[in-house]
Amino acid sequence: MKRLKYFFFLPASVILLILACNKTSTNPEQSGNWVNRPDFDGYGRFQAVSFVIGDTAYVGTGYDGSTNTRYNDLWSFDTARAWRVCAQMPAAATPRNGAVAFSIGRNGYITTGTDGNIKFQDTWAYNVDNNSWTKKADLGFNAGINPVKVGRYGASAFAIGNYGYVTCGYDGNYLKDLWQYDAKNDVWLQKQSIGNTNATYPTNGKVISQAANKRMNAVAFVYTNPTTSLTQGYVVTGLGSGGTNVNDFWSYNPINDTWTGLSPISNVSSQSYDDDYSDIVRNSAVAMVMGTEAYITLGVNGGYSSKTWDYNFTNDTWSRKSSFERSSREGAVSFVIKGRGFISMGRASSTYFGDLEEWQPNVALNTND
Repeated sequence: MKRLKYFFFLPASVILLILACNKTSTNPEQSGNWVNRPDFDGYGRFQAVSFVIGDTAYVGTGYDGSTNTRYNDLWSFDTARAWRVCAQMPAAATPRNGAVAFSIGRNGYITTGTDGNIKFQDTWAYNVDNNSWTKKADLGFNAGINPVKVGRYGASAFAIGNYGYVTCGYDGNYLKDLWQYDAKNDVWLQKQSIGNTNATYPTNGKVISQAANKRMNAVAFVYTNPTTSLTQGYVVTGLGSGGTNVNDFWSYNPINDTWTGLSPISNVSSQSYDDDYSDIVRNSAVAMVMGTEAYITLGVNGGYSSKTWDYNFTNDTWSRKSSFERSSREGAVSFVIKGRGFISMGRASSTYFGDLEEWQPNVALNTND
């Protein structure tokens, strides 16, 4: 009888061990789900812009290389009525790609970009209530007898409160300057360039960004700390001098006009937190802030990337999530409405996309949807 008990006990132990392992094992690349949504009603394109006002996203401009066409159109998207066409930008607003956009109040602003030859600095405001455009001050110093124009493309932008910010880009050289747009007075002011030469860095083995790289095609996003209520802008990724993707990461405090270096997005420390940071660096990616996390995906890192990463604001660390399920690409647009994140458009070689995908970070990966 003892032999019989032992005979049954051994398989049961093995089964329990297997179940325990299965219960606690999680593949981070199957965390989060991508769902196809209604395709964009316009033409596929890349290097378009997007901004959000209320529960509606607006997408416009961009380049379709299959027809060698640049756009100065504008479309809106909301989850109830899908896509609708809005008033086109005025004829004086040359069709372009590589522009940036941000929103303040009931206005969305589009500035910079290129038509393949000229690097623009003009700024245009779209009012959602009357569906109309108004010319605004050009990016740069516009007063006095020696105005300074700072046209560029491949810049990054974000808005905090009643101000818009434009940074980085390419004007024949890679840039890391920062410009603040005061919507009330319709004026641009130059602020502190990315970097902080006066910062004190930790000595506990954790590494944070020190030298600020000039760059283009970076991502920028905004986050409000729920404890301090401080809203800051963040700039990460991008293509730097020599055609190399940069790894430094920065946050901007608009109250005191200072930048703070955050942990680089590659494995540079002696600690284990960044051991897996092998493919975060990239350019021409997209970013979304949903809840207390930021997510980046797509872009170029050697080839086109579909890798998705989750940034934890509290710990200043990154973790893997489910890769983008459709075609990897560069120059897409992203937006968040009603707490839901979406990605559309972009390019992979000669293919220009017009699909729309929703990112569900807290849902298990389902490759059949």
